[in-house]
Amino acid sequence: MTTTTAHREDPPEASGETRRGTPVRRLTVLYDAECPLCVHLRHWLLRQRQLVPLDLVPAGSQRARDLFPDLDHAATLREITVVGDRGQVYTASAAWIVCLWALADHRPRAHWLATPAGQPLARAAVLAASRWREALKGPGGGGGDCSDGHCEAPGPPG
Repeated sequence: MTTTTAHREDPPEASGETRRGTPVRRLTVLYDAECPLCVHLRHWLLRQRQLVPLDLVPAGSQRARDLFPDLDHAATLREITVVGDRGQVYTASAAWIVCLWALADHRPRAHWLATPAGQPLARAAVLAASRWREALKGPGGGGGDCSDGHCEAPGPPG
């Protein structure tokens, strides 16, 4: 990948093309492999029927660095990032929306979330997921004991 485009705020059009006419044929989702919520969502995405194939790659991994050498990999560990096969880069709520857009059963929801009426809900969902991630990490920044694949819900602060 030689360049990346500006961060997208909405999914590609229903025709499978971005506003500039570039077809989206495959998406790579960079997810935090150390985050139980992220891993759970990875598994959920893999179980869904995909209209656009999703490749799920651990953020910050050597594979991610090899695939996208020009990307800020530290940022991909802080915020979900999705990269289109033509170099389109989606982050935050746009990344979640484009993931839903790629799924057969969730494309209509993605189109609604990309509208002015749906965008506040998409942003709120991303913010809630981000806070959940931080709470799971705990005060030391490390994750809790999730070795059995089940993580306890974080308790109230203090």
